[in-house]
Amino acid sequence: MNHPNWSCVKCHNTEFETDQFRATGGMFAKIFDVQNKRFTTVTCTQCAYTEVYRTKSSKLGDVFDFFSR
Repeated sequence: MNHPNWSCVKCHNTEFETDQFRATGGMFAKIFDVQNKRFTTVTCTQCAYTEVYRTKSSKLGDVFDFFSR
């Protein structure tokens, strides 16, 4: 992917890949294995430098995650 407003802070490449992952938050979430924190990553395709951004997680998605375990 390429975006005119983004460039890698290490090598100044302008091509990147994005991905997402989820993680648990507090004690309740860890006990019941609910992954209520969502993050988006932006990774440089040249040097693999990765930036991590926290994104909003929907409450409905958290409920589905809880019942799908």
